[in-house]
Formats: sequence, structure tokens, C-alpha cells
Amino acid sequence: MCQISRREWLKLASMMTVAGAAPLLASAAARAATEPDAPLRIGYLPITDATPLLVAHNNGYFEQAGIKAEKPTLLRSWAQLIEAFLSGQVNVVHLLSPMTVWARYGSQAQAKVVAWNHVNGSAITVTNDINKVSDLGGKTVAVPFWYSIHNVVLQGLLAANGLTPVLKKSGAPAANEVNLIVMAPSDMPPALAARQIAGYIVAEPFNAAAENLKVGKVLRFTGDVWKNHACCVVTMHERDLTSRPEWSQKVVDAIVKAQAWTRAHPEDAARLLSKEGENRYTPHPFQILQRVLAPAASEQGRYLADRAIVHADWHEKRIDFQPYPYPSYTEALVRHMQKTQVEGNAQFLAKLDPAFVARDLVDDRFVKKSIAAVGGMKTFGLPDGFTRQEVIVV
Repeated sequence: MCQISRREWLKLASMMTVAGAAPLLASAAARAATEPDAPLRIGYLPITDATPLLVAHNNGYFEQAGIKAEKPTLLRSWAQLIEAFLSGQVNVVHLLSPMTVWARYGSQAQAKVVAWNHVNGSAITVTNDINKVSDLGGKTVAVPFWYSIHNVVLQGLLAANGLTPVLKKSGAPAANEVNLIVMAPSDMPPALAARQIAGYIVAEPFNAAAENLKVGKVLRFTGDVWKNHACCVVTMHERDLTSRPEWSQKVVDAIVKAQAWTRAHPEDAARLLSKEGENRYTPHPFQILQRVLAPAASEQGRYLADRAIVHADWHEKRIDFQPYPYPSYTEALVRHMQKTQVEGNAQFLAKLDPAFVARDLVDDRFVKKSIAAVGGMKTFGLPDGFTRQEVIVV
């Protein structure tokens, strides 16, 4: 089974402690001292979560703003992405929203969330013989990372269906248990096809990939459980926000502009992200990315019939883009993280005050100006204002 290796997990867990992160943070500080006007260096994984960063680069929005931008660096794992960010090799990344909590308060990294990258964009995919959540009892399900919205949503969904999530190293789970393992997203469809796992929850396009291969089906979209939830968020170094505010504003402006463009041109976005695109940002074929970013209208009826979509009145897209980091989401996320099982030492979570984290982790000064520059929240199909009520219905 292609689980994330124990060695890689331990390496990442070490980096996310104060002692483990110290050498990387020292390296970043030294790099910043010798290169105070460093060009924009984006680090990303080949998932649709990275869309705004890649669209902004492809469309030349950074250069148009007068920012020197290097070609984005494709990384293969969360461990590589975090290491590159903490050490200062890259200065703008997309991180799983719970991972930013872990980074800032587990390792005391000076990381700040400046915007949301996208909303929704994830699903639970299962073998074709599983028709409801309760069918997962006694089986194994993969998550991409312990500190992910995927793990948070999945555990809540399991509990609501009378199932207990467990993190077993050996032995089969009981009939009322679901064993959770961490697995690299690219390994999930093959593992599902080989029936090494009964399902997985992950970002796109790996759910669409399983559908395309006919090895699995979507059991539930995460955006149908937590309405318009963030998955990955745009994360920058606090040092840049403080010492280069004009540069930081231009970076965020370009990303927000890219989100607006993507909403208006979803099929073009799918093409430029694909392996057929000029920059070959991802290894995914256009056909699969199109299924995520510009799905056929006919698919809605199938998902409603299968109950992959329960809340049709929410009018959720498979993936959507809006940049504002609502404080209510961050507060709710922390509360849910505090009751979600993870491997490793998570004692720091118990001490966190959700309202404080919403104020301290997120810096929304730049994104508010960026949103105004593209016409306000209505550009993203939302009412004006920066408050909302979280809707979570499992």
C-alpha cells in the first residue's frame, strides 16, 4: 500500500516543532538578509488548489504589476512544500488551511494567511460497491494529510453516521470503526483500483481521475457538508508583509485577479493547467481538469441521484474561487481541529483560542484592497461585506 512513508511523516512532524523548524527559519532569515528584494517564487503541488497562483503566472499578472516572478516550482509532497517555504526557497505557497495553524502555532513559523485560494474542490471517493457512509465501517480510508480540511470533514461525517475513526498501525478495524491512513494524492486512485483502500478524501482532480478510470465514484462532495469551505489558502512570510507591503499588495492583487479570471474562463483555466498547456504546470490531462473546473451540466443530476450532492439549494460548484478569508471559518476550523484525531503531538491545539487565531493567523489588509480593485465581492458571486455564518450539515 502506497502510504506516506513513516520517514517522510516524521520529517514533516519534526519540521513543525519549534526545535525542528529552527534551522529552516534561520536559513530563511539569512536568505532574506542577503536578498531583501527577492523575486516572487511560488511553490505548489500539482492539484487544482494551486489554480490562482498558476493562472496569475501564466497570464502575466505579476509582471504587469511590476513584480519579477520566477517560474513556479512544482513540488511533489507537502513535506517538500513546507520545507521550501520555511527555509525561504519559495515565498508564496498554497497550504492546507489546518496546516497553517500547525505551522504558526506548532512550529512558531512566521507564516500568514493572506487570502483563500479556492473553496470546495474536494470529495470523498469510494469503490463502486459502497453507497453510503455507513458502508465504510470496518474498512480503510485514505486522507492526504492529518492537518487537512479533508481529515476534519471526514471524521465529522463518520461520527455523524455512528462510525469511529481510528489510526491503527496494524490489525483490522472493527465493524463500527474506519481506519484512517495518510496517502499521497497521486497514489489514491491506483490504491482504490487495487482495493487496498475502500475510499479516500482529497482535492481535485484525483476524484475526477477515479471517475474517469471508472475505478470509483464520488460518495459526497465536501462542499456539500461544509458550505463553501476553504481548502488551501495563500500563505506568505510575515517578514515580506511587514518589510515589503507594496510588493505584497501587488502579489495578492494578481492572485485575486486570477481568481476572477478563472471564474469567467473555467475551460481555459483547465487547459492552461493541463499537461497539454504551454507551461505544463500539472501532469493531468485537460479532460480530467475540465470535469472539475467546467463540468457538464448533466453531471449535476447524477450527483443528486447518487446523493453525492444532498443540498441542491446551496448551489455549490465542484470548485469555486473567492479570496476573502472569513474569520468565522478560521474560528470554526480551530474548534473542529481540537476534536479531530491526528498522529503526533497535537497538544498545542488545546491551548488555542479560536478568535485569537482568526485575528493572528490571517492578515486580510491586502486582500480587501484587491477585492475592491476587481469590483467587490459581487465579482465572486457574493454579497458585500466580510462576515458570514458557517454552515456545516453532515
